[in-house]
Amino acid sequence: MGVEIERKFLLVGDAWRSLGEPVLLRQGYLSTDPDRTVRVRIEGEGATLTIKGRSEGATRGEWEYPVPLADAGELLDRLCQQPIIEKYRRRITFAGNVWEVDEFLGANAGLMFAEIELASEDQAFDKPDWIGEEVTHDRRYFNSSLIRLPFSQW
Repeated sequence: MGVEIERKFLLVGDAWRSLGEPVLLRQGYLSTDPDRTVRVRIEGEGATLTIKGRSEGATRGEWEYPVPLADAGELLDRLCQQPIIEKYRRRITFAGNVWEVDEFLGANAGLMFAEIELASEDQAFDKPDWIGEEVTHDRRYFNSSLIRLPFSQW
């Protein structure tokens, strides 16, 4: 079984904007059931289908598979729950870890946060100055929640 251990944080300031190259992501959900979330994502010229299990703390099962770009586009347009999520992602290395910084578009414009994947829930890590409040356990920040209740409606 694949495992994802991820923590999520709000951003402080704009120093992160000059770091990393922004890449457009388009993603949609075939299922947003907390026990079995199924996501389709196009990132640059690649596409994936991802299945995630229920979160237990900062850990959950995760399985990810490449899919043809054309198929992913059709799934996003025809089968995924609407609206889809669009965002720019920057991958920024800091103190030996990669931070994924997301800046949302559309109905979620104005929302920005960073995620870090860890080897264990208790793994120690250094935070850049632009990392703020932790929101790992706040379901509003799950991408699968943002299609039902976008940031613009909070």
